[in-house]
Amino acid sequence: MAPKSKGKSLSCFGYPLSIFFIVVNEFCERFSYYGMRAVLVLYFKYFLQWNDNLSTAIYHTFVALCYLTPILGALIADSWLGKFKTIVYLSIVYTIGQAVLSVSSINDLTDHNHDGSPDSISVHVALSMIGLIFIAFGTGGIKPCVSAFGGDQFEDDQEKQRSRFFSIFYLSINAGSLLSTIITPILRAQECGIHSKQRCYPLAFGVPAALMAVSLIVFIIGSKMYKKVRPQGNIMIKVFKCIGFAIKNRFRHRSKEFPKREHWLDWASEKYDKRLIVQTKMVLKVLFLYIPLPMFWALFDQQGSRWTLQATTMDGNFGAVQIQPDQMQTVNPILIIIMVPVVDAVIYPLIKKCKINFTSLRKMTVGMLLASLAFVAAALVQVQIDKTLPVFPAAGQSQIKVINLGTDGATVQFEPQLKTVNLTSMDYTDYMTFETSQLQSLNVISGNNSAMEPINLSGGQRHTIEIKNNEASIVIKWLDDNVTSKPEEGNNLIRFINNLPYTINVTMGDTSFGTLMTLSASNYSLLAGGRKENIMAIINSNSCSVTSNKFGFGSAYTIVINGCTGNTLDVIYSEDIPPNTVHMAWQIPQYFLLTCGEVVFSVTGLEFSYSQAPSNMKAVLQAGWLLTVAVGNIIVLIVAGASELIEPWAEYVLFAALLLAVSIIFAVMAYFYTYTDPNQVEAQLDEEEKKQGKKDQDVYEKEGETVSRM
Repeated sequence: MAPKSKGKSLSCFGYPLSIFFIVVNEFCERFSYYGMRAVLVLYFKYFLQWNDNLSTAIYHTFVALCYLTPILGALIADSWLGKFKTIVYLSIVYTIGQAVLSVSSINDLTDHNHDGSPDSISVHVALSMIGLIFIAFGTGGIKPCVSAFGGDQFEDDQEKQRSRFFSIFYLSINAGSLLSTIITPILRAQECGIHSKQRCYPLAFGVPAALMAVSLIVFIIGSKMYKKVRPQGNIMIKVFKCIGFAIKNRFRHRSKEFPKREHWLDWASEKYDKRLIVQTKMVLKVLFLYIPLPMFWALFDQQGSRWTLQATTMDGNFGAVQIQPDQMQTVNPILIIIMVPVVDAVIYPLIKKCKINFTSLRKMTVGMLLASLAFVAAALVQVQIDKTLPVFPAAGQSQIKVINLGTDGATVQFEPQLKTVNLTSMDYTDYMTFETSQLQSLNVISGNNSAMEPINLSGGQRHTIEIKNNEASIVIKWLDDNVTSKPEEGNNLIRFINNLPYTINVTMGDTSFGTLMTLSASNYSLLAGGRKENIMAIINSNSCSVTSNKFGFGSAYTIVINGCTGNTLDVIYSEDIPPNTVHMAWQIPQYFLLTCGEVVFSVTGLEFSYSQAPSNMKAVLQAGWLLTVAVGNIIVLIVAGASELIEPWAEYVLFAALLLAVSIIFAVMAYFYTYTDPNQVEAQLDEEEKKQGKKDQDVYEKEGETVSRM
């Protein structure tokens, strides 16, 4: 047994007092990590202005790095610093990374001209990448140390308390994850800034940074109470050396004159004892089964990237509560808390009563199939979303909308005989798509007047035409809409047209639309969706106002101001882009399927791995398991990069098909797998070592007798 440095053995309810510091530390650290990760992909897209594919790629690169660095953390802890110092030092790196990321998201850092946009986005990108690298090394490095360090605090006769500690420890992880994915999106949705108001990413990243600092302080406070196991060397290094020597030795003896051995690892027997070789064989047998597993994680971790981006194009109005796109990730931890006991207490016993041999590997196969189905569900949702998205003009096309602002009806003809539309008073059309090269002139007839003017458009844009019969003549005014995509994050685009014979000043909520001349239009401005706003116009020094309609999410409206009766504005709404109509609740089935897959795949996978691994090599399998998560995120990078030109729904189907194929391969591998009992194997090794020891003792005694007779 490894020696421990003694701490004060204070206890509370039969548990070492030190573990309470460790549980609080883990809660704060998980809050910090998952809170930051929840808003990360939206930070990439909306603050750093990256497209969906680049945002997804960098997000999964970061997650992959977080699951590669635990191997480094384990090596440092076991071979050099010990768990306590490793946790402290890497937590400092972690906290610095969170602080740097928070600073990188401050818009005013480089917004010297106060226009609301960073003047040097490269500075923000550089600081973000430095922060994320620090975070990846910090969170990954301490990941294999904290739970093991907690286990070290118990005595050998406290097995029951140790088991309960791990349950509490896992609960603290889920509690931190759940709370952070609820809170940080709310913080992100706030507006903050010194010179201009923006989404409050500094607060959304700053709170996790503060929690990480609290985590570090709490952990250090308990320092004198901890039992600290001195580093004893890492078993992974011994395993790698054993494998390396076996390969090298086999290559040296590749000639046919050397007899074959039962297993290629047996070529390490010249240097390493039989126990290590047998244990390494058992580990490699399980690691071979890990080969198909990264595909599951490739789908699972897209909850924080593709699925969050999908939610930005959906309606998050749940009645009294407005759900942010990044808050949909909370469905997973909520369902985990519900599904784990349900599966353990209800589903598995029912399957057992049906006399179905539902082995661990079969459970994992079912988990992979459920994840595949989850992406089929995501594809079906995406198809419905695509139906609601507006079609914008291609390079050689123009889209035109006509608004009749007069009191007479109007007929509008696009020549040469392309299209004719009839409008009543204060009526408007939807956007009409034309081939730009075919548009030559516009002819308008209203009342007793008519007007014609040539059309000269560049193409690839949307335009609005204002027409108004002023008795003496018809006024025709062209507006360039300058909108080429649907508003994101649930915001709405709003603009105003002044249909009064006076100059007016318009505000809506806290947003000023400036001074509008007769028949002029404001630029579009972004306003938060899902709520009503007060519209106020100053007309000839008089104030008129009205409460707007409740706008949806992701829409665009042109609001025409027609007059003022009493102190109430008379306005007409013209919908330019329809709001999001597919509700976020439709994502729940895909989250449910994926969570069910996680319960029967992840929990069972760890249980299977531990049941098949030698007692002193569980850390090797833990490293292998984390490596499958890292490789899964790398797969997302490859597939997302290769599928840039295909539609989002098709990408979901592609991932579902890939996992289905991998599931079939895994099922075949599982069919031929033979379960072993490591305890039985190790007992046999113990027996053999005892016999060998007795045999060596007998030889030694005989040699001693021979020497004494001489």
